[in-house]
Amino acid sequence: MAANRTFTMIKPDGVENGHIGAILDQITASGFRIVAMKLTQMTTRDAEAFYAVHKERPFFGELVEFMTRGPIVAAILEKDNAVEDFRTLIGATNPEEAAEGTIRKKFATSIGENAVHGSDSDENAQIEGAFHFAGREQF
Repeated sequence: MAANRTFTMIKPDGVENGHIGAILDQITASGFRIVAMKLTQMTTRDAEAFYAVHKERPFFGELVEFMTRGPIVAAILEKDNAVEDFRTLIGATNPEEAAEGTIRKKFATSIGENAVHGSDSDENAQIEGAFHFAGREQF
Protein backbone atom coordinates (compact mmCIF):
# COMPACT_ATOMS: atom_id res chain seq x y z
CA MET A 1 0.00 0.00 0.00
CA ALA A 2 1.46 3.34 -1.08
CA ALA A 3 0.34 5.05 2.13
CA ASN A 4 2.51 2.67 4.10
CA ARG A 5 5.67 3.07 2.04
CA THR A 6 8.32 5.73 1.85
CA PHE A 7 11.45 6.26 -0.20
CA THR A 8 14.93 6.94 1.11
CA MET A 9 18.43 7.39 -0.20
CA ILE A 10 21.63 7.14 1.73
CA LYS A 11 23.38 10.04 0.03
CA PRO A 12 26.95 10.05 -1.31
CA ASP A 13 28.35 11.42 1.96
CA GLY A 14 26.72 8.63 3.98
CA VAL A 15 28.13 6.02 1.59
CA GLU A 16 31.61 7.64 1.44
CA ASN A 17 31.80 7.82 5.23
CA GLY A 18 31.00 4.12 5.62
CA HIS A 19 27.62 4.56 7.31
CA ILE A 20 25.47 2.27 5.12
CA GLY A 21 25.29 -0.56 7.65
CA ALA A 22 24.68 1.65 10.68
CA ILE A 23 21.95 3.63 8.91
CA LEU A 24 20.22 0.47 7.66
CA ASP A 25 20.46 -1.02 11.17
CA GLN A 26 18.74 2.04 12.62
CA ILE A 27 16.04 1.92 9.93
CA THR A 28 15.22 -1.75 10.48
CA ALA A 29 15.47 -1.45 14.27
CA SER A 30 12.78 1.26 14.01
CA GLY A 31 10.36 -1.23 12.49
CA PHE A 32 10.75 -0.49 8.78
CA ARG A 33 10.82 -3.36 6.30
CA ILE A 34 13.01 -2.89 3.22
CA VAL A 35 10.94 -3.79 0.14
CA ALA A 36 13.44 -2.58 -2.48
CA MET A 37 17.10 -1.58 -2.24
CA LYS A 38 20.12 -1.03 -4.45
CA LEU A 39 23.52 0.60 -4.58
CA THR A 40 23.58 2.85 -7.64
CA GLN A 41 24.94 6.15 -8.89
CA MET A 42 22.79 8.96 -10.21
CA THR A 43 23.78 10.60 -13.49
CA THR A 44 23.54 14.36 -13.88
CA ARG A 45 20.34 13.86 -15.86
CA ASP A 46 18.93 11.62 -13.10
CA ALA A 47 19.72 14.14 -10.36
CA GLU A 48 18.31 17.05 -12.37
CA ALA A 49 15.08 15.13 -12.92
CA PHE A 50 14.81 13.85 -9.36
CA TYR A 51 15.36 17.32 -7.88
CA ALA A 52 13.49 19.28 -10.61
CA VAL A 53 11.31 20.87 -7.91
CA HIS A 54 14.43 22.79 -6.79
CA LYS A 55 15.53 23.86 -10.30
CA GLU A 56 15.03 27.59 -9.64
CA ARG A 57 16.74 27.55 -6.25
CA PRO A 58 20.29 28.90 -5.96
CA PHE A 59 21.61 25.61 -4.55
CA PHE A 60 20.32 23.44 -7.44
CA GLY A 61 23.69 23.12 -9.23
CA GLU A 62 25.48 22.27 -5.99
CA LEU A 63 22.81 19.70 -5.13
CA VAL A 64 23.11 17.98 -8.51
CA GLU A 65 26.91 17.96 -8.26
CA PHE A 66 26.78 16.51 -4.74
CA MET A 67 24.24 13.81 -5.58
CA THR A 68 26.25 12.62 -8.60
CA ARG A 69 29.69 12.56 -6.99
CA GLY A 70 29.42 8.98 -5.78
CA PRO A 71 27.11 6.05 -5.20
CA ILE A 72 23.89 6.17 -3.21
CA VAL A 73 21.78 3.48 -1.61
CA ALA A 74 18.18 3.84 -2.79
CA ALA A 75 15.47 2.02 -0.85
CA ILE A 76 11.74 1.73 -0.44
CA LEU A 77 10.63 1.15 3.14
CA GLU A 78 7.35 -0.16 4.48
CA LYS A 79 5.71 0.46 7.84
CA ASP A 80 2.42 1.86 9.11
CA ASN A 81 2.65 5.66 8.91
CA ALA A 82 5.90 5.24 6.94
CA VAL A 83 6.45 8.78 5.65
CA GLU A 84 5.86 10.58 8.94
CA ASP A 85 7.69 8.00 11.05
CA PHE A 86 10.69 8.04 8.72
CA ARG A 87 10.85 11.85 8.72
CA THR A 88 10.96 11.67 12.52
CA LEU A 89 13.68 9.01 12.40
CA ILE A 90 15.94 10.99 10.08
CA GLY A 91 15.57 14.31 11.90
CA ALA A 92 15.88 17.91 10.77
CA THR A 93 17.78 18.77 7.60
CA ASN A 94 20.27 20.75 9.67
CA PRO A 95 22.05 18.18 11.85
CA GLU A 96 22.64 20.81 14.53
CA GLU A 97 18.85 21.10 14.90
CA ALA A 98 18.14 17.37 14.59
CA ALA A 99 16.91 15.54 17.67
CA GLU A 100 19.34 13.31 19.54
CA GLY A 101 19.40 9.77 18.22
CA THR A 102 18.15 10.67 14.74
CA ILE A 103 20.04 9.55 11.66
CA ARG A 104 21.05 13.08 10.68
CA LYS A 105 22.18 13.92 14.22
CA LYS A 106 24.44 10.86 14.16
CA PHE A 107 25.69 10.85 10.55
CA ALA A 108 25.17 14.22 8.81
CA THR A 109 27.98 16.75 8.65
CA SER A 110 26.06 19.80 7.36
CA ILE A 111 22.74 20.97 5.92
CA GLY A 112 24.02 20.12 2.43
CA GLU A 113 25.64 16.82 3.34
CA ASN A 114 22.94 15.39 5.56
CA ALA A 115 23.44 11.65 4.96
CA VAL A 116 19.89 10.66 3.96
CA HIS A 117 16.84 11.67 1.97
CA GLY A 118 13.32 10.87 3.05
CA SER A 119 10.12 11.48 1.11
CA ASP A 120 7.97 14.31 2.44
CA SER A 121 4.55 12.93 1.46
CA ASP A 122 2.84 9.69 0.47
CA GLU A 123 2.51 11.01 -3.09
CA ASN A 124 6.21 11.90 -3.35
CA ALA A 125 7.18 8.56 -1.80
CA GLN A 126 5.37 6.78 -4.62
CA ILE A 127 6.89 9.06 -7.31
CA GLU A 128 10.41 8.80 -5.89
CA GLY A 129 10.22 5.05 -5.42
CA ALA A 130 9.03 4.59 -9.01
CA PHE A 131 11.88 6.85 -10.21
CA HIS A 132 14.47 4.41 -8.85
CA PHE A 133 12.69 1.03 -8.96
CA ALA A 134 10.61 -0.86 -11.50
CA GLY A 135 7.59 -2.66 -10.09
CA ARG A 136 9.35 -6.02 -10.41
CA GLU A 137 12.12 -4.71 -8.09
CA GLN A 138 9.68 -4.03 -5.23
CA PHE A 139 8.68 -6.81 -2.87
